[in-house]
Amino acid sequence: MIRLIAMRELRSLYAMPSTWFVLAVLQFIFAWFFLARLEAFLEIQPQLAQLANPPGVTLTVAAPLFYTAALLLMMLVPMFTMRLIAEERRNQTLALLLSAPLSGRHIVLGKFFGLLSFLLMLIASLPLMLYTLALGTSLDHGLLLANCIGLLLLTASYVALGMYISALTTQPIIAAIGALAVLVGLWLADIGAAAADSPWHLLSPLHHFQNFNAGLLDSADVAYFVLFTTFFLLLTMKRLHNNRVYG
Repeated sequence: MIRLIAMRELRSLYAMPSTWFVLAVLQFIFAWFFLARLEAFLEIQPQLAQLANPPGVTLTVAAPLFYTAALLLMMLVPMFTMRLIAEERRNQTLALLLSAPLSGRHIVLGKFFGLLSFLLMLIASLPLMLYTLALGTSLDHGLLLANCIGLLLLTASYVALGMYISALTTQPIIAAIGALAVLVGLWLADIGAAAADSPWHLLSPLHHFQNFNAGLLDSADVAYFVLFTTFFLLLTMKRLHNNRVYG
């Protein structure tokens, strides 16, 4: 059932013209930033060659590209999660979905994995783009792998939060604004916190992504993303259960 709901979400996403527009714009931004960082690296390469341990192309080009993708996804994901449940409720199709022999777990996980699969296909161009550099230089595969894992976990946390906000309202626009406000608020609180041990650092998804972006696989960061995503998925399931019981 989860797979069927996920495939339904994928088909509905690819059927919308706006999806293809977003894909085109995002690929253009990724390609432009990639070429800009590569050009900057080539310009400073003579100066880097004079250093004892110069940063490689992976650290200079790939890491900033992944961090840019993380920021773009923070703004993009709420545009997709807003329709997951809020639009179903507005179109009065949520009641039909809840009346079907499906548990809230099936509905939530199906929608979650459907959208996550789409977003992963959307950002798959990043490692493909970066591995073209392997034709002329050596890459730090560990750093690339850490960034890919981190971006996957970060995207999953964005989707889980956005889905829960979508379950709280009947208006998709309000769901998008609410999810974006929470994500941007956590990010601004993180960068605005002066103390190194500030709890705002611990709450911000982008703060935990920074270790992955630097090539560090920390179990504490993995646990944070797993707990963050699971927490909001469970809240969404609880919300749908209440809709089913109390109408």
